Amino acid sequence: MKMNLRLVVLAGWLLSIANTFSQDTNFWIFLCFGQSNMEGFPGIQPQDQTNVDNRFQVLAAVDFPKMGRRKGHWYPGVPPLCRPSTGLCPADYFGRTMVANVPKNIRVGVVIVAVAGCKIELFEQTNNPADDSNAPALKKNRNQAYGGNPYRYLVAMAKLAQRDGVIKGILLHQGESNMNDQEWPNKVKGVYDNLMKDLNLQAEPVPLLAGEVVNADQQGACASMNRIIDGLPKTIPNSYVISSAGCAAIPPDHLHFTPAGYRELGTRYAEKMLSVLGYKKTGPE
Repeated sequence: MKMNLRLVVLAGWLLSIANTFSQDTNFWIFLCFGQSNMEGFPGIQPQDQTNVDNRFQVLAAVDFPKMGRRKGHWYPGVPPLCRPSTGLCPADYFGRTMVANVPKNIRVGVVIVAVAGCKIELFEQTNNPADDSNAPALKKNRNQAYGGNPYRYLVAMAKLAQRDGVIKGILLHQGESNMNDQEWPNKVKGVYDNLMKDLNLQAEPVPLLAGEVVNADQQGACASMNRIIDGLPKTIPNSYVISSAGCAAIPPDHLHFTPAGYRELGTRYAEKMLSVLGYKKTGPE
């Protein structure tokens, strides 16, 4: 019996070693979460669906039947990246800009879980949105796409991604639904800390990049929230705020960016991440 137990322990140890060495340290993975602007507001233009370097990959978090994508598999980063009904988002030109400015042996992968109209509380570890009987039907459907709990779903997808590569950072775009919530930075810190723990990550080498909502210079409907978002580094030392100034927004709602706005915002996310990782943007996105 003791010998069998030793064999089981040894087999488990060998398996863990094998899994560790199966990770490609040159495959950099970035987790992306938030609300509608991280989903990507519908509006993908022809130029966004061409010239995508295969070194930029997306892990399909759900099935994309028309694109032939299956949940849990990697595909070239052609939009939409989040779900079949979504559009261009910051992760698109983040990934393109990253691969254009890192060594050719580096691949970049994104994992996106986002729900339009959600508060940051939706990504709290103990939240169970499936029990929210007051949520609008559309939001409920989006929650159900993630098994009723977006946080647990993000962790599950992240763990799947970790089999293939190394998580190098986290991208957040959320805040419109927490308008003027002074506790927002603390709530984001709670989500970030839980991700570090649940994914066995150290905070220092895994920065959090948070994008501003539509800026006042675009008559942003929630622009006042940027004052709170801008204070995030005071709460999370290893966090950085990505300015939305000058990023074009859609006039009717002043909440979502245009395709050009997403391209610019995504490029800015990449420029900051490149800088944090010790690289400089020299090539086009």
